Amino acid sequence: MAQVKKRKIDVWLASPRGFCAGVERAIEIVERALELHGPPVYVRHEIVHNKRVVETLRAKGAVFVEEVGDVPDGAVTIFSAHGVAEKVEIEAKRRNLPVIDATCPLVSKVHKEGQNHAKNDRQVILIGHEGHPEVEGTQGRIPGGVLLATRPEDVAKLKVRDPEMLAYVTQTTLSVDETRDVIEALKNRFPNIIGPDVKDICYATQNRQQSVRRLAQHVNLLLVVGAPNSSNSNRLREIGTELGVPSYLIDDADNLDPSWLDGIDIVGITAGASAPEELVQELITRLGDFGEVKLTNMEGVEENITFKLPSELKDAVHQRKHA
Repeated sequence: MAQVKKRKIDVWLASPRGFCAGVERAIEIVERALELHGPPVYVRHEIVHNKRVVETLRAKGAVFVEEVGDVPDGAVTIFSAHGVAEKVEIEAKRRNLPVIDATCPLVSKVHKEGQNHAKNDRQVILIGHEGHPEVEGTQGRIPGGVLLATRPEDVAKLKVRDPEMLAYVTQTTLSVDETRDVIEALKNRFPNIIGPDVKDICYATQNRQQSVRRLAQHVNLLLVVGAPNSSNSNRLREIGTELGVPSYLIDDADNLDPSWLDGIDIVGITAGASAPEELVQELITRLGDFGEVKLTNMEGVEENITFKLPSELKDAVHQRKHA
C-alpha cells in the first residue's frame, strides 16, 4: 500500500521572543532566595504571568500568596516583577518581614518618574490597563493619586485639577501604537502636558512587537505563546490580528486547536516576555503531529541587557562563595 505523504508545515520563529531581562531577574531572585534561605519563600502574586514558571518555582518551594497578610511572621517575602503599591511595602515593614523586591527596574523607573512629577505639583495620568498588577503598583506609588487612561477616548472624560500642571507615565507592556494614540489625545486636550513620548514602553516589549510585525508579512497563522493575563502577550496577538493574520494566544501546546491549521502552510510562532522557551519547543513538537515541520529562524534585534540582582542576594551569594 502506498505511504501517505505527510504535508509540509513551514514554521517561522520570531526573534527576539520569550523571556526578557526583567523576567529572568525575577525568576533568578526566587531561585537564589530558595538556595540561600531554604524553602519556603513567599511570593506576593505570580512572580511573572506564566503558569509553567509558577509551577516550576512552586515545586522548588516557592509559595504564592495574594497579599502580604497571607505570609507567616518572619518568612522571606518576594514582591513580583510587576511592582507593588507603597501600602504593601509599609505593611511588610510593619510586620518586619524580610523582603526581597523583584520589581523590574524599568517599572521602578516609571514609579520614580511619576513621583518626581508629583513632587513638582503635577497631577499624573497613567496610560495603562485597569486592574493590571503593574498599574495597581504604579497607582499606589505616586502621591496625590493617579488618573488612568487606557484608550484615546478616555482622555475626554478625565477630570483634572489644573490643565497646565499635568504629566503622564505609561505601563511598560502596552503596544507602542496604542500608547502613541493616547499620548496624542492627551497633547491635543492638554497642550502643556509633559511626559516621555513612548520611551516608557520597555525595550523587550518594543522588540517583540517589531518582530511580530516582520513575522506577519510571511505567515498565514500566528501563534503567541503566553498567559491569557499577560499584557505584553495579548498585545502581540492583537498586532497579528490588526495585520490581517489569524492570531491566537495559547498557554502551551495543549491549547493548539488542530482546526486552526486547515489550509495553513506557514505558521509563525512568538512568545510573550514571561513565556519560557521550552513552551515554544513543545509547540513545535506538537505541530509535528500534523505535518513535516521545516523551521525558519527570523533574524532580529539581539538582546544582551541584564539587570543587577538586589544587593541582599548578591552580597549573600558573594559571602557564601568566599566562606
